[in-house]
Amino acid sequence: MRAPQALTGFSDKINDKAFKKYVKNSDLYSAVFSVVLAVAAVAGFSIYGWKSDEMDNPQAFYYGCIIGGMFLLIALAQIIRRRTRRDWDGVVIKKTAVNKTKKVSVGEDSYRRMRYTEYKVIFRDDRGRKHAFTVDNDDTRFNYYNVGERVRFHGRLGAYEKFDKSHDTFLFCAACSAMNPIERDTCEVCKCPLLK
Repeated sequence: MRAPQALTGFSDKINDKAFKKYVKNSDLYSAVFSVVLAVAAVAGFSIYGWKSDEMDNPQAFYYGCIIGGMFLLIALAQIIRRRTRRDWDGVVIKKTAVNKTKKVSVGEDSYRRMRYTEYKVIFRDDRGRKHAFTVDNDDTRFNYYNVGERVRFHGRLGAYEKFDKSHDTFLFCAACSAMNPIERDTCEVCKCPLLK
């Protein structure tokens, strides 16, 4: 196993070409997937307009275009968000675990209440702004961070890197978020370098 001091500090491996390729591929997949959904929506509504008595073309075609356009806009927003998120350094200032309930559909006009735990980790960056991530019913990431720890947020990946990883037994991949044993140098899933 590596010496603990090798696991202290923010990693310069974030500049590896594998991360640029991962972000580029993510943008490409988002764009292609949204185009496929948009074409399917236009085609599906058009066919529905020809075969249905409830809606005629061109009205059905226009509905398909509107829904298809929404898919394209969502993908564009995701790509722009990935490219414009800024990096920042900060500290974990608070963690909360709150038991909640929500209504879940279990069929046509039928709902039931589901209990879940909302885990939230709150950070304050060095400029004083607060950031948080929230996850339901999974305390793995929640327990990974401790109040007072230094972190760096890598904006283009949407990933948080701890400064001190010397006490950890695993790391989260900054690209795909897969959990990896601390001994590995590259992610088992996406093969990007682990930040250590």
